[in-house]
Amino acid sequence: MGTEASQTIAAGQLRAFIERIERLEEEKKTVADDIKDVYAEAKGTGFDTKAIRTLIRLRKQDQAERDEAQTILDLYMAAMGMA
Repeated sequence: MGTEASQTIAAGQLRAFIERIERLEEEKKTVADDIKDVYAEAKGTGFDTKAIRTLIRLRKQDQAERDEAQTILDLYMAAMGMA
């Protein structure tokens, strides 16, 4: 296979990767818009969306990570005279 053929194949692969990424980015935008709509719906129902966002973030962590974060927060709050 010659250099020209290799470059053609590489260009085709590159184009395929870029097009896949572009499609995924569009899907990501659609999903982000859907998530935004759910938050708006929750807010319209009377839920605190800041608290919901915090719960979602915390659910991504395991118990040890949550405990460590809480310990640090407690320490910082105590240092600021807030506890």
